[in-house]
Amino acid sequence: MIELRHVTLSYGSKAVLRDVSFSIPDGDLCLVIGRTGTGKSTLLGLFNGLVPNATGGAFTGRILLGGRDVTGTPTRDLAATIGYVGQDPVRGFVTDTVEEEIAYGMEQLGVDPQAMRKRVEETLDLLGIADLRGRPLADLSGGQQQRVAIASVLAAQPRILVLDEPTSALDPTAAHDVVATLTTLVREVGLTVVLAEHRLERVMDAADSMIWLPGDGRAVAGDPSAVLAVADVTPPLAELAHVLRWTSVPLSVRDARRRVQREQVTPPEPRDAPLPTQPVALAAADLRVRYGAVTALKGANLVVAAGTVTSLMGRNGAGKSSLLWALQGGVPSTGTVTVAGRDPRTLAPGDARRLVSLVPQTAADLLYLPTVADECHQADVESSAPPGSCATLLADLGITLDPTADPWELSEGQRLALVLAVQLTAQPSVVLLDEPTRGLDYTSKAALADLVARLAAKGTAVVIATHDVEFAARASQRTIVMAEGEIVADGPTREICTSSAAYAPQTAKVFAPFPVLVPREVAP
Repeated sequence: MIELRHVTLSYGSKAVLRDVSFSIPDGDLCLVIGRTGTGKSTLLGLFNGLVPNATGGAFTGRILLGGRDVTGTPTRDLAATIGYVGQDPVRGFVTDTVEEEIAYGMEQLGVDPQAMRKRVEETLDLLGIADLRGRPLADLSGGQQQRVAIASVLAAQPRILVLDEPTSALDPTAAHDVVATLTTLVREVGLTVVLAEHRLERVMDAADSMIWLPGDGRAVAGDPSAVLAVADVTPPLAELAHVLRWTSVPLSVRDARRRVQREQVTPPEPRDAPLPTQPVALAAADLRVRYGAVTALKGANLVVAAGTVTSLMGRNGAGKSSLLWALQGGVPSTGTVTVAGRDPRTLAPGDARRLVSLVPQTAADLLYLPTVADECHQADVESSAPPGSCATLLADLGITLDPTADPWELSEGQRLALVLAVQLTAQPSVVLLDEPTRGLDYTSKAALADLVARLAAKGTAVVIATHDVEFAARASQRTIVMAEGEIVADGPTREICTSSAAYAPQTAKVFAPFPVLVPREVAP
């Protein structure tokens, strides 16, 4: 269905792809993997002409869809064949409500109104968002917006669906539902799906084929298990295979569990230190947030000790982001918030930032200067930090950025890392991170976990709202689960995550009932 022949794409002297040739069969689910900045989004953009038509760059080679040469074809002429969902769904929205957005693409393709109405209903049910049909897009959570973006493309019934990080903003259950939907479309309808994803644990068992971009211009295509055995990206099952010295990588928890049982691998009993409760870094009581008629936070009570890392989990729309914004003072709230004896909601932004810093889901909203160097310099100035402090923090994350680069031309993961460094430059006593691993590869997430651990060791309290159960298992000591604006579970991460089917990391599922969280805990 999709074939690249001797494709080379360069921006200046840098070749993102160099003499790349591969084919994706009709009806395959193909997973594109690679570290942040290796060209995954660029490769996806080639399929529908976004690259190089809208991005520039020097292109040579041929692209064929179903045997038809579409090299140089405008994106609009491929819209009926290829549906595309980018990393940031908000930037692609053109209407105001969910139902209007789903119908918009079909209107542009001239779909009959009666057929359009039928497809809208089918797609709402398929993605499980029928209850959102009349909601304003601006009022939805990040995960809800992502599902709407996928629905708007699916409704046009393309033969090829291209998705860039489709589960990055989804909670584990919603991500499972989306992947199950995509798998059904591939295996029952015959759709060809190509997706790039950093959270491989969510999708790799559904992949028929895999393309790895090492970052040196190559594209290594083949069987998922074989590609993962040589790739420099290590999802939990690949990490587990390395720890246990397996020569092949299991693609599912079931396969890994059977092998563990066959080889009688028994992990040691893990021992965790008790959760510290003193000194208190942040305290909130009866915290409430309302958006019009919607109550997003219903009287939350929270005490966080200095030097601890807390994960905040729950389905999309559970109130996690509202809680973080209320603690930082970014949204109107009632109740009490105390940090170092002061309420950050009553302080000037500069003073509040030194108490509580928040990295939001849409991290790029905090970037406004023309270059990376300018952003880092301004962060140093505003935080009264020594010159180079922000750049050093960026390097600690394992991300190397061109100082002259425009922040808006960076990948999602690179922008997030830049904003995180900017916020941490103020050295706040409490750091709030809202989905900080979105767009980050495994190496960058490990670096982020190490950075969070160093912050905690210095006495900083870190609260992380995340759907990434693997990161939560690696980085946090305490986990809080929210639902419907309320805290419904609170305890040690090992206890909360290993007792939950939805929030258990893959290693815990493989070794259940042994309460292990990460592969390194089972090293021989």
